[in-house]
Amino acid sequence: MNVLNPGRLRLGVNIDHVATIRNARGGEHPDPARAAEIVAQAGGDGITVHLREDRRHIRDDDLERVQSATGLPLNLEMAATDEMLAIALRHKPHAACIVPEKREERTTEGGLDAAGLHNQLAPIVTRLTEAGIRVSLFIAPEARQIEAAMQLGAPVVELHTGEYAHATGADVAVELKRIADMAALAAKNGIEPHAGHGLTYENVQPIAAIPQLAELNIGHYLIGEAIFCGLEASVKKMRMLMDEVR
Repeated sequence: MNVLNPGRLRLGVNIDHVATIRNARGGEHPDPARAAEIVAQAGGDGITVHLREDRRHIRDDDLERVQSATGLPLNLEMAATDEMLAIALRHKPHAACIVPEKREERTTEGGLDAAGLHNQLAPIVTRLTEAGIRVSLFIAPEARQIEAAMQLGAPVVELHTGEYAHATGADVAVELKRIADMAALAAKNGIEPHAGHGLTYENVQPIAAIPQLAELNIGHYLIGEAIFCGLEASVKKMRMLMDEVR
């Protein structure tokens, strides 16, 4: 969290796909911990990783190394399972973002149904909170999901921006308004709104300009751009674009 400038829109960088490239061939290169160090040098405000059930990218032994690599807060994306709860409680990341997870999906598709999964989520949110871990729920920008987050006592929601990112024509404005309205609703009710999924250099600024948003989490696009220009340059450009509208 930005202590010196609390009004600054934070940039959390998801480094999962550094590990994806490493795992494609095995071994230790490229190292996600080194990526975390570069993100810190480039002006990132946090590191996000998703430890999946099938360990397709980030591995268990990455967590401690990534945490130790920088002073940036670690945001652990996790499924609502006993296994992931135990791992989170053991590693004590700054934040845990509960996401939906299906083994067959390529990436997280859609938001968590916090309203429909209240009974499953409630004890997990409680355990994480009691351990001093800041809980976030990755949800669709819908009022019923904001209300569910309130009932669960989650201090943060991350609004899924995938529909906005994939929209065309008049639908872009519709999806942008939906995100803006839900960010305002969350903030009005004491929940800190974040956003992420599918954000690029081309579409980030309208989202970054939403005044209630406190943080954007961006991963795949930045790692993809890093192939062409380097990770430091890709993070710095995203940081610049966000700052231009805030």
